[in-house]
Amino acid sequence: MQASQASQASRPENDGEAQASKDLLFDVSGVDLSACRADRDAIAKANPHRGVMALLDRVIWMNADLSEGVGVKRIRDDEFWVPGHFPGKPVFPGVLQVETAAQLACYMYIIRKTGPGIVYFLRIEAAAFRGTVVPGDDYFVLCKEVKAQRRRFISDVQGLVNGKTVFDARISGMYVEGATI
Repeated sequence: MQASQASQASRPENDGEAQASKDLLFDVSGVDLSACRADRDAIAKANPHRGVMALLDRVIWMNADLSEGVGVKRIRDDEFWVPGHFPGKPVFPGVLQVETAAQLACYMYIIRKTGPGIVYFLRIEAAAFRGTVVPGDDYFVLCKEVKAQRRRFISDVQGLVNGKTVFDARISGMYVEGATI
């Protein structure tokens, strides 16, 4: 997986904080990172997030059964968290890294449903942050569904910058039928 190298060149390596790409949830070597399977408007038709909380910029790829996917968020220097997290050295908050991944997992689950509903994020397990994400980075998110039922799902998620894992966790969500955005 090859992401933009611009931001990595402008800061020192994370000195072993990031894992090698060999530990990815699934093989992404054939994924075109410039592709767009769903843009912000298409994502908004499934996910309820609006304004500054609509974190996922686009869904890049999903496999045939919609159980694996890749999305991206471009980390901008004008985002609401930049001035305060942290002044002079902004770092994309871990909670927003998790939320971005959860938005991809929810999108992948809900687009398989035929009626109206909303997916609520329920649980984070085994979250680990292995590197920093800063303005200028393309934050790629991988999602692999572990279990799916009629109203619930469990997914493993990862965040990557420059091909290195900066975050991983297991998350779960619940579908509420009939709920609308």
